[in-house]
Amino acid sequence: MPRAKKAESQEGKEEEGLPKWAENEIKSAQFGEPEIMTRTGYILEIYEKDRRLDIQVYEPMPDGRVIIEGISLPKDVKINDLMKGFVYEFKINVYTAPLGEKVIELLKAKFNLDMRAIFNFEIKELALMDVESDMPAPSSVDDGDEE
Repeated sequence: MPRAKKAESQEGKEEEGLPKWAENEIKSAQFGEPEIMTRTGYILEIYEKDRRLDIQVYEPMPDGRVIIEGISLPKDVKINDLMKGFVYEFKINVYTAPLGEKVIELLKAKFNLDMRAIFNFEIKELALMDVESDMPAPSSVDDGDEE
């Protein structure tokens, strides 16, 4: 019997997560047409089986993040050609689904979260950048030893 009492007392408590109406609104959010953004950054992790990447970009995305986890790859990208830690230029489809005012206020009041939309990211194209060629060639003369 103690279990039944415990269950009853939890039912009477205020919900710790999102209320059902807010959860439903978030799940049914409608994404608009993608905006294509170009960012430079590098690959943190490659998930071959799922054809997804974790990437870090130097310029923040519209929601402020610089690390994107589980971003999907186009089918034409050869996953074996990708390299972690090298600088790439990413063309990213950014899908945005605005949230309703009631959900925005709930997130701010209950979770101290300033969130006005849900974002979904998808790599459209990526290209390895040749950043070493931009660096000056090392000098063959050491200026400090000639005096």
